[in-house]
Amino acid sequence: MASPLADRIRPQTLDEIVGQQHLLAPGRPLRRILEHGEVPNLIFYGPSGVGKTTLAMVIARQTHKHFYKLNGTTASTADIREIIGKIGTLEAVNGILLYLDEIQYFNKKQQQTLLEFLENGEITLIASTTENPYFYVYNALLSRVTVFECKAVTPQDVIPAVQRAFHILEEERGAPICVTDAAVSHIAYACGGDVRKAINAAELCTMAAEETQGVLQIDKALAEELTQRSAMRYDRDGDMHYDLLSAYQKSMRGSDADAALHYLARLLAAGDLPSACRRLLVCACEDVGLAYPQIIPIVKAAVDAAQMVGLPEARIPLADAVILVCQAPKSNSAEKAIDAAAADVNAGRIGPIPRHLQNKHFDGADQARKGQFYRYPHDFPHHWIDQQYLPDLLKGTHYYTPGENKNEQAFAAYWRVIRKESAKPPQQNS
Repeated sequence: MASPLADRIRPQTLDEIVGQQHLLAPGRPLRRILEHGEVPNLIFYGPSGVGKTTLAMVIARQTHKHFYKLNGTTASTADIREIIGKIGTLEAVNGILLYLDEIQYFNKKQQQTLLEFLENGEITLIASTTENPYFYVYNALLSRVTVFECKAVTPQDVIPAVQRAFHILEEERGAPICVTDAAVSHIAYACGGDVRKAINAAELCTMAAEETQGVLQIDKALAEELTQRSAMRYDRDGDMHYDLLSAYQKSMRGSDADAALHYLARLLAAGDLPSACRRLLVCACEDVGLAYPQIIPIVKAAVDAAQMVGLPEARIPLADAVILVCQAPKSNSAEKAIDAAAADVNAGRIGPIPRHLQNKHFDGADQARKGQFYRYPHDFPHHWIDQQYLPDLLKGTHYYTPGENKNEQAFAAYWRVIRKESAKPPQQNS
């Protein structure tokens, strides 16, 4: 059985690697390090299919080290010790380069097994991960490696790789393949920056293509059919999940309806209706808030409708609500106020509740001044009376500052008038 095309045409040199020019272009730090010949311990962090494994293999070939590969999902401590046992043998005469894929799945003991051999230079470690290594790799190992981020490859960079894939498939088949530019472009754009996925899509198109007079015909329609959902990168427990949610909410906060709808569409394409609804409600409260307080029940109604009808129809009420949140005036005054109050509570600045606010009506023998003395605001003009509500420790503290929007400024003006009138001494009858 033949290996996948992506493995058969894997680049052999740094110059053949697609993308990652921020690391590998002439003059870039990683390129200079590799050209120097002494390779440090490295971690490549980035999405799948962008060349992390290929880069490790090229480095091993360039430095003439013996290449061993382990995967964090299946490897054991025994597998590590077996590789360590080859140190100093003819099998590893120029040294060992251990490529550890998906290192985030290695536990602490497995990672610690490597430490001694990394420090004395007997093993060069290159690890890769699709998750943030600063969250998943233990500090003892992190302190001995250098992290480089690999980025998703641009569609423009993927196009030559797809063209090369079809050319090699044509050579292997020994017969012509007619592929349209539109098909190549669609595959390059639909792969979502994953070169391996794009090459595999090219191979799949070749398998499924109709043959006319000995020529395989591949057009955009076939490419669309076989790559229609391949651009989605989504893992509900991974960085991409949280990056997508962050972009979704920040686009609403930034009042960019087009961007917010784009990220909403990506969430719904992944079937993540709960996250789309939750962040939408949070944004209505946190970022619009008191600038347009009526938006909260409106968004809640849209979310309820979306959850009631389900996908795909749920996209319609959610789109209504997302656009409304984007177009609404913004205020985070309530969030800032509650965070300031919570900071005092967490710091222990609380104090006893004032006597006139307590829910009790019996005065003990030690109470010097008998009675609760609570004044009921509705018994006074404008349903307000000046009295102390905060504990003595926090008397005079202000958490809430009205936002500079019409709603909050109107309420603030109203209360300035009420408090000013209530502060006037009562008029005497003549």
